Amino acid sequence: MKEIAENDTIALHYKGTLNNGELFDSSEGRDPLQFEVGTGQVIPGFDKAVIGMKVEENKVFTIPADEAYGQMNEELIYQVPKNAIPESLNPTPGQRLVSNLEDGRQIPVTVTEVTEESITLDANHPLAGKDLTFDITIVSVD
Repeated sequence: MKEIAENDTIALHYKGTLNNGELFDSSEGRDPLQFEVGTGQVIPGFDKAVIGMKVEENKVFTIPADEAYGQMNEELIYQVPKNAIPESLNPTPGQRLVSNLEDGRQIPVTVTEVTEESITLDANHPLAGKDLTFDITIVSVD
């Protein structure tokens, strides 16, 4: 049976949890995740973990934050005047918004605090700074 190597296209089912056991993502009830190994389509630690696995093999592994979505970057947390956000949005902590950058790009942000005068936005990935544990089962290797 073929072992997974770089540039193989694989499909797998997965369940992702945080250190406290909280489920953050799963393929349950969906098609398996499919990607080409070693091409940057998934986080680096995930690519490394599947190398050498075979079809129907199950594995549980933890990816440290540095090999997942990186550490929290304080420079990506910033405040904007409350009047810079359309009133119709009525931002609340935890809400996900899209921020328009000066160069025209858009980035997803999370509202972390709302005061009378300002709104604090966090452009870090929601899983930044977190170690991620995955329970995977390989479905196919091409």
